[in-house]
Amino acid sequence: MDWTNVTTGDLIEALREVDWSSPPRPIAEFFSRFTIPRSYSKWNSRLKCNLYYYRTNYFIMIVFILVSGVGFIRKPLSIVAAILTALSIAFLNDSFAGTVGEKVTRTVRQFSPHLAAKMRPPLMPVIRGRPSSKRTVHICGRPRWVFVLLFSAVSFILWFVSCGLLSVLWAFAIGLLVTLIHASFRTPNLKARLNTFREEFRAVWRNYSDL
Repeated sequence: MDWTNVTTGDLIEALREVDWSSPPRPIAEFFSRFTIPRSYSKWNSRLKCNLYYYRTNYFIMIVFILVSGVGFIRKPLSIVAAILTALSIAFLNDSFAGTVGEKVTRTVRQFSPHLAAKMRPPLMPVIRGRPSSKRTVHICGRPRWVFVLLFSAVSFILWFVSCGLLSVLWAFAIGLLVTLIHASFRTPNLKARLNTFREEFRAVWRNYSDL
């Protein structure tokens, strides 16, 4: 797969749609080999490939830096704020949001089937065997953006109360910087390349199946 032809918008769209339930890559593989890219095109391709392949590792690393950087031992509210921030970001992924909504609805159904019926996502009208509009992800019967905004607002308040937003911004910036450095110098291995080929095939196959 030629990652130089993949735009930033394509990468963000792929990260939004891909399944994030896979476990993170092993630590030995994550820190195995680093080299300096020979050109800007090589660096650009390597950066996109690593961001896609090690997405779970980077997510965990940023959350860890965010929590430890603000001194969560002395300020327990920062733990709750970090969890809510991580959830608000994770809800942007289609697979994660859909899985959480299904599990919550399934759990509620055991206690109140009537309430669980109200938590189902609305049915989309179908014209000529295809949805009439783009699929909107719902969580517990509500649009995804409702939970993203709610969790983001609560985490913002908790960050402000617990340790100050400046400390959070510094920790978040450090997490992004470490991610950028690792993705720039980590040499993609054969497994990463094969994985991206497999995901590319799935995307192409999905597009053909929609025709």
